[in-house]
Amino acid sequence: MAFKSNKEKSTKVGVLVVISFVSLFLGVGITKFNRFLGIAARQAFPQIALSEHQQDAPSEGIISFVPLVKKLKPQVVQISTTRISKEGQVPPTPFGENDPFEEFWQRFFGNPGGSWRQQSLGSGLIIASDGYILTNNHLIDNAEKVVVKLSSDDAEYPAKVIGKDPQLDIALIKIDATRLPTAELGDSDRLEVGEWVVAIGNPFGLDSTITSGIVSAKERRIGQGPYDSFIQTDAKINPGNSGGPLINMRGEVVGINSTLFSETGENMGIGFAIPINMIKESLPQLKDKGKVTRGWMGVMVQRVTQDIAEFMGLDQTRGALVSEVVKDGPAARAGIKVGDLIIELNGKQIKDANDLPILVARTAPGEKIRVKILRDKRELTIPVQVENLEDEEVNVAAQEKDHLGLTVQKITPEIAKSLGIKHAESVVIIFVELGSAADEAGLEQGDIIVEVNRKRIHEVSEYKKAVMAAQKGKRILFLVRRGENTMFLTLNP
Repeated sequence: MAFKSNKEKSTKVGVLVVISFVSLFLGVGITKFNRFLGIAARQAFPQIALSEHQQDAPSEGIISFVPLVKKLKPQVVQISTTRISKEGQVPPTPFGENDPFEEFWQRFFGNPGGSWRQQSLGSGLIIASDGYILTNNHLIDNAEKVVVKLSSDDAEYPAKVIGKDPQLDIALIKIDATRLPTAELGDSDRLEVGEWVVAIGNPFGLDSTITSGIVSAKERRIGQGPYDSFIQTDAKINPGNSGGPLINMRGEVVGINSTLFSETGENMGIGFAIPINMIKESLPQLKDKGKVTRGWMGVMVQRVTQDIAEFMGLDQTRGALVSEVVKDGPAARAGIKVGDLIIELNGKQIKDANDLPILVARTAPGEKIRVKILRDKRELTIPVQVENLEDEEVNVAAQEKDHLGLTVQKITPEIAKSLGIKHAESVVIIFVELGSAADEAGLEQGDIIVEVNRKRIHEVSEYKKAVMAAQKGKRILFLVRRGENTMFLTLNP
């Protein structure tokens, strides 16, 4: 079973799995009320439509989606993207990832000598009349060309990428158009399980397809990273729905469709949307800075098991248990220690360890937060000044392949757990290009880089610096840990 992004599907492209290597080395933060989100969003987009007085969802009478479709259909657009994949990258099989002849295609055609063109289709939502459109980051990321087709008149416009937030999987693009119809952004915090919702998008390239269902769950965590808090719905979401809206019965957008759960690549009645309130917080920064800056607290936390709860004298498994504190970080300077149990943040209860990354990340750097902890069965409230989460920028940049053919990443808590590593003060190889110098040297995906030319490596920045410092034409000595073994490997660039 797998989680799939609802991304595009062309004659060559199958459903892509959205994989996120996101650090839980927490920057994480505090929930803002919807009216404050509305103010921030409106300051960035004066023409944006925001629901101020959300009423209860209709629950009686015959349900008709006709008024919603007439109201929202013009605001949903089709987005087509083009990527140029270069030599050494394996193209998709003609019939998608479930192609029964996949092994044949890869054996005889899997490593073409030149580049090839990949075209994708998805959806977007007009949020401002002067051409701003909201969509998924995975749809437009690394695209050479982005084209938007309006549903109202089929007019096509080239689009410019204004801002991207890979962690939340959203992107803001813009077309050169005016007087466009705009969608009304609702309040996803008030959405209730069991409430009717409608999804509009372009599954498999079929323009303006409408599907309906209910909210199956809220705050659903599916292993997509520290900001993992999806709306689950049984409204049919298929490849091509990415970036399209999830709408309540009042015609308000409550989420952006992003991911589906499937064993076949097709819909199984389990789809996921990003809550619109989380997106509204990011919109001003995406428009003004092109990226999102999040808060950072400098702790690593874990969930409280039943055994831990009994040991600490808790009547329930709640809170986020601090397992590591970053030296000289905000939490360390404030006096938070390993073993502290964080139970509240600015008065908001921490029910689970995954709540903390989301809350702190949503706090502006420089703000002070009140952290309530349980230490030796005593409650303490500690003020912590949140700082900028710089590691995010490093990790995103680190996804780029270097001249050695390596793609590396700082070890996140998730990776550390899967590799059986106690401390995340290392760098791991996440991809080795076939036929590259790194491949010929014997480096493998999953290897932990301990040293480069006898210099200890803790961060991606240290790895890059050590590689750049190597003399041109000289061999580079790597010390890597592979499983329980440590070995030296020489690389000839």
